[in-house]
Amino acid sequence: MTSTNDIRRGFLDYFEKEGHARVPSAPLVPHNDPTLMFVNAGMVPFKNVFTGLETRPYVTAASSQKCVRAGGKHNDLDNVGYTARHHTFFEMLGNFSFGDYFKEQAIHHAWTLLTRDWELPADKLTVTVYHTDDEAFGLWQKISGLPDSRIIRIPTKDNFWAMGDDGPCGPCSEIFYDHGDHIFGGPPGSPDEHGDRFVEIWNLVFMQFEQAAGEIVSELPKKSIDTGMGLERVAAVMQGVHDNYDTDTFKALIAASEELTRTKAVGEQQASHRVIADHLRASGFLVADGVLPANEGRGYVLRRIMRRAMRHAHLLGAKDPLMYRLVPELVAEMGAAYPDLVRAQPLIEATLLQEETRFRQTLANGLKLLDEATGEMPEGGTLPGETAFKLYDTYGFPYDLTEDALRARGLGVDRAGFDAAMAEQKAAARAAWKGSGEKASDELWYDIAEEVGPTEFTGYSGHEGEGVVLALVKEGTRVEEAKQGETVTIILNQTPFYGESGGQVGDAGKLSSIIGFQGNVEDTLKPLGKLHALKTRVIKGAVNVGDVLQQQVDVERRAATRANHSATHLLHAALRNRLGGHVTQKGSLVAPDRFRFDFSHPKALTPDEIALIEADVNAEIRANEPVLTRLMTPDEAVNSGALALFGEKYGDEVRVLSMGREDDSRYYSVELCGGTHVAATGDIAIFKIISESAVSSGVRRIEALTGEGARLWLNARDEKLREAASALKASPDEVPARVAALVDNARKLERELADAKKALAMGGGSKSEAAGPEQVGGRAFLGQVVDGLDPKGLRGEIDGLKQRLGSGVAVLVAVNEGRGSVAVGVTDDLVGHVSAVELVKAAVEAMGGQGGGGRPDMAQGGGPDGSKAKEALQAVREALEKVAA
Repeated sequence: MTSTNDIRRGFLDYFEKEGHARVPSAPLVPHNDPTLMFVNAGMVPFKNVFTGLETRPYVTAASSQKCVRAGGKHNDLDNVGYTARHHTFFEMLGNFSFGDYFKEQAIHHAWTLLTRDWELPADKLTVTVYHTDDEAFGLWQKISGLPDSRIIRIPTKDNFWAMGDDGPCGPCSEIFYDHGDHIFGGPPGSPDEHGDRFVEIWNLVFMQFEQAAGEIVSELPKKSIDTGMGLERVAAVMQGVHDNYDTDTFKALIAASEELTRTKAVGEQQASHRVIADHLRASGFLVADGVLPANEGRGYVLRRIMRRAMRHAHLLGAKDPLMYRLVPELVAEMGAAYPDLVRAQPLIEATLLQEETRFRQTLANGLKLLDEATGEMPEGGTLPGETAFKLYDTYGFPYDLTEDALRARGLGVDRAGFDAAMAEQKAAARAAWKGSGEKASDELWYDIAEEVGPTEFTGYSGHEGEGVVLALVKEGTRVEEAKQGETVTIILNQTPFYGESGGQVGDAGKLSSIIGFQGNVEDTLKPLGKLHALKTRVIKGAVNVGDVLQQQVDVERRAATRANHSATHLLHAALRNRLGGHVTQKGSLVAPDRFRFDFSHPKALTPDEIALIEADVNAEIRANEPVLTRLMTPDEAVNSGALALFGEKYGDEVRVLSMGREDDSRYYSVELCGGTHVAATGDIAIFKIISESAVSSGVRRIEALTGEGARLWLNARDEKLREAASALKASPDEVPARVAALVDNARKLERELADAKKALAMGGGSKSEAAGPEQVGGRAFLGQVVDGLDPKGLRGEIDGLKQRLGSGVAVLVAVNEGRGSVAVGVTDDLVGHVSAVELVKAAVEAMGGQGGGGRPDMAQGGGPDGSKAKEALQAVREALEKVAA
């Protein structure tokens, strides 16, 4: 038997030998088609190549593309499990020519691979062509030798492909495999064509024409080829089975499901096992590509897929969460072809476990309430919409699950009543918001959010993509167009641009369109916490509501910001580990060039503490552990040990980020965070604290750098060290000792200079003032005016003069740079009779100042007018005489 992995590899090997570039699968989230929820065909990643918007270094290619059809117009969800060939996740094998070969070589490749390399019997194959495509008909005759009866002309759109009303289009040629007359059905084009006997396995699209408004206007200058072959379908053919679920990959997954549930995939249980196997693949690959379950957008589709499988696990009697235990089998079957699946295995398992644990509680609560609400309801009855809304709004029971549960009992749901209750809740929320004191300008954002819904952020898994312009805002007013030179805020349906929140700055980058618009995104904001608003300067052309824009985030800026944000989490954990659990985040700024982190702590960090914290963070960086993300409710997250971030507003669900490993059961850091982060801690490269300071009482701030910013800062410090070493004529290692010696010598010289100045100053008064003590008011008085003496040195000199007096009053008035300073000392035996404070005040007033202070035995003060120094000294004499009187 040829395995599915062998078939995939054989297809790619064949076309690689034929000169085709072997192109890996693109992510399931399309970055070049904003109208698609998920990539749903093999050609989607090449759309811009076919239209000429993008040029690649190859003109032929082959791929095995991951695809999902579970939302929008391509929605196979309800059929999955009940038919032989419907899947939510499937792989599309395809070969492509971008203006290189055309019909003849495409038909030759298909026929050669199928009949020569894969040895499918020619008599089992039938092909179709568009009814006017005589060229394709003739080529099939020539290359395959099929009789005319098995080259069937089809006049419908089934055999004519178009990218849309405008753009490339062309006829198709489909290849069918005949599973045998024991299966009902007829060949394509016959009345019984919808039976299962003839199964389409390969579609060759000949991009031949250009159309406008649905009408062909010309032939394409470069005709191209786009083919698609369902891997699951061709695997069934080559493994000799009619049902895709009987192929090796599905059989392995179903066998694992049977073993864990202890039930067989037969009878009514067969569909449940098939749903679980199919939805496991879709869930695993979507999570690996960055989609997480949510209440809106792609995350909501993923949640529906997961919960549909989990409900079938419940129907099979699984008492405990099942899906996450099947992930190892999925990785074993498909991990070799898709290494991303292997890398994401822990995240896939954790996400499935978390979702199923929550869903089981939701299911139990919802079914109980449904039973109570419908217990007396006869068959054919209708559940009131208000009750369905209460189940959804209060208990988290999805509307479609309510429908499914009641359908089995012959009951319906009042959808109109449900919608009315939803609208009433929105109106109440809006009224409550208006009274919240928000800025009036936010009313505009509320209107936009209500009209177009939240922006879908695709930036967790990529830096580029397309988006449809839903609204333009200029100077606080909605507009329909913005022209060159204007600055406008753009709202798109989806964007990889991160809006400023949680301390992380908004992204910058570029926008463009095929009609010539170019814009520079200067900043991205996040009004109301749900819209990503791109502040854009129009550089060329114009942008209009409804335009499709190509978006490109500044990758280097994002990478640097991402590394800094992840480093704040590691720093937070290191601070708590080293300083204690009292440490909590009090704010942060995460920019591309630096970050700051505010935290609660009563005192400054010592150099040793800073060194240890820095070492701890760098150790986690070197460990290069994966960074994992899970979605939880805020309560579940906090109960699991996650730290909530300061200032963050949390909704019904939060992203929980886990970094590093302390042991098998604990992560080094677990926090709630909606920002963008590195894939592994090693991406941070290096962490360096550049300052630690106080913000306010009990709050400290660390500023730090990572990656290239840290390297450049360290290099600059190293260069300054080399400059210092050169000036000192020493090696860098000798600089500390040389600087210490210079500092000691400088201090010695400063002391000697101060002593010389003091000696000079003390000897610089008049002869009468320097002659010795005089008698003032019956007490010994020694007063002197000195020039250039530092006011700080006055106290020491007064102490010396008091010792010289034995009993009396000593006064020094110093003049420095025009200001006067005075110090008065009173010996202990006179304290109680004479106050140094009162004498100083008299001197200060004489020099144009006020006040002065100290103790009764020693006081100091100063005045602005140093030219009045002698008058100040005389004022002290007069004050002392008054005390005596």
